[in-house]
Order: sequence, then C-alpha cells, then structure tokens
Amino acid sequence: MKPVKTINDPESFQLIADETRRKMVFLLRVKEMTVSQMAETLNITPQAVYYHVKKLVNAGMVEVSREVRVDHLIESYYRATAETFNCHVGPVKTGTPEAKDHYVTVFNALKSLGFNITPDDERIKRIMAITDQMSKCLETGKIEDKVAELENIDFVTKQTVIEFAEMLSMTDDEFRKNQELEREFRGVLKSMLKP
Repeated sequence: MKPVKTINDPESFQLIADETRRKMVFLLRVKEMTVSQMAETLNITPQAVYYHVKKLVNAGMVEVSREVRVDHLIESYYRATAETFNCHVGPVKTGTPEAKDHYVTVFNALKSLGFNITPDDERIKRIMAITDQMSKCLETGKIEDKVAELENIDFVTKQTVIEFAEMLSMTDDEFRKNQELEREFRGVLKSMLKP
C-alpha cells in the first residue's frame, strides 16, 4: 500500500462520492478483507459489495492483495491501494468565477487568522492578473502534472518539489520578472490590510 496516491480522473471522484464506497475504502485502508467480510461489516449483500469493489478496482483505489483457496473456491482479499488519496484536477483557471471564489475563500481564511484584510473587486482582479502572469513565467501546469504522478511522496513534499523544480526551470530573466511580480503581489496584499 502506498502512502499517497493521486487521482486525476473526474469519474473516480464520482465513485468516491458514494457513501458505501467511501466506507469500503476506509475499511480496506485498515486491513484486507474479503467480499463476505465487508458485506457483514457494512450490513449489505455480498453482491452489492462485489459491485462496488469491482468499480473501485477498475479505478485503481482497491486491489486484490491475496487469494486463498477455501474448499473448491478461491476467495480474494482486497485492500486499498493507498493510505491517502489526493484528488487533483489542476489549478483553477484565472479570470473565471471559480478563481474569484477561490481568492475570496483565501481572504476569508486570512481574516479568521487575525489579519484585518478588506479585499475589494479591483484588488482581487489585480491579484488574479498577477498570479496569472506568474504562472505563465513558471509554466507550473507541466511541472504539477508530472509531480502529481510521483508515487510514495506525500502532498507537502510534492508542493516543495514543485517549488524547487520551478526555481530550477526559470531563466535569469524569468526569475527577475517573477521577483517583480511577487513584489507587486505583496504590495497589493499589503494595501488590503487595515491597521
């Protein structure tokens, strides 16, 4: 079992939205189980368990860990393929309502941390424009996609890998441009603070 597995497929997100499948993955993270053991634990029929397990196996979230012969039958034991699943759909595209909502959520979180910050539409748009320019400088999408595929690395480490890879990939001109944008970004953020 891997410590972390990244899921990129939107259909897999829908699979895990089902409460029964979430319970199954939770159980199979703790120990390997047969279909009949899961059916008993979840109080559902073995046929229903098998139906859900098959979908989870096809999505790569569950696997057969071993098979045991019981009389004339072979019983399969299943387990989750990872301790933690990281759902990754890529960055929010700038200029969209979702991007604005993202930043509003960030600013609300900053308020809850004690920052007396008052964002307005104009400054949020400026922050969005600056981050868009920064992402073009860094071409983060390509690096993020490759890092997301790395196995046996936790989410926090992946973020550090992305940060280092971006730094190593920049030309000197891109680095200077990025520093200018970061200064402007900080200036806009600081302008939102009230004493």
